[in-house]
Amino acid sequence: MNRKKLQKLTDSLTKNCKHFSKFEVKCLINLFYNLVGEVTERQGVIIGLDRNAFRNILHMTFGMTDDMILDRDCFEVFDLNGDSFISKEEMFHMLKNSLLKQPSEEDPDEGIKDLVEITLKKMDHDHDGKLSFADYEQAVREENLLLEAFGPCLPDPKSQSEFEAQVFKDPNEFNEV
Repeated sequence: MNRKKLQKLTDSLTKNCKHFSKFEVKCLINLFYNLVGEVTERQGVIIGLDRNAFRNILHMTFGMTDDMILDRDCFEVFDLNGDSFISKEEMFHMLKNSLLKQPSEEDPDEGIKDLVEITLKKMDHDHDGKLSFADYEQAVREENLLLEAFGPCLPDPKSQSEFEAQVFKDPNEFNEV
């Protein structure tokens, strides 16, 4: 990608981006093009990073190995039956598998049921007793920590920091050899 196109794309993306600086956006664009080469369009379809290459990046860069997580986005990870809703039962199942049991608890399932009710009250904006994608999206936009409300589905913080340090490295920075 030539310098002028890169600048135009960086400016366009930065205008609507709240989470990344202009420098970081430029670094991410460069990383993308380093991974996929020049993006081409064939019969109206943009050819870029395919699913297997993306899964490989998640595995090699972030140590993510769970196929269920690699094949879905955050909402779909928790929508176990694929009906476009996250039900109380799905929340319970995910939370039961992600929380540590305390030896002093007589019935740990009761605590998980309470947690499901609290979570549902916080995230179920249309009050229908289950989470639609719209409910989930609104809740995570208000509080992004809720992305992983029912268990881990994103790279761990250490892997994220290492990735950011590598990708957002200033090429003009002095490095001792």
